[in-house]
Amino acid sequence: MHRPRKEMIAETRAKLIAAARHAFGTTGYAEASMDDFTASAGLTRGALYHHFGDKKGLLQAVIAQIDGEMAARINEVASRAPTRWQHFVDECSTYIEMALEPEIQRIMFRDGPAVLGDPAQWPNCSACIASMTDHLTAL
Repeated sequence: MHRPRKEMIAETRAKLIAAARHAFGTTGYAEASMDDFTASAGLTRGALYHHFGDKKGLLQAVIAQIDGEMAARINEVASRAPTRWQHFVDECSTYIEMALEPEIQRIMFRDGPAVLGDPAQWPNCSACIASMTDHLTAL
């Protein structure tokens, strides 16, 4: 059965991101190699370069994925809060709990800033800051 091109592209990207996330989370950015990613994903270096440009681009994609997961988890937990104050507390506690996870620590707080620079300049950070500002203003 012939699969749509969009589906194949999404699958290729997902495989590379999963392989990179595992490697970055276990061995770190500096030790992880392009060959590790492609071998683990069963793909070629050409596929990696085509979709992400380079190792740094792949790290950005991994960080975007983790950031999306963190936001979803924070929103899910905080949405059950009975008050605005509890919503804020739940958001903060959930963020801290996730920040203590070894994979997130290594990728988001050690390697990410070392490779990509100040997290305050990352594309997703402005949305996070705006959300936090809105919640504090509403209190």
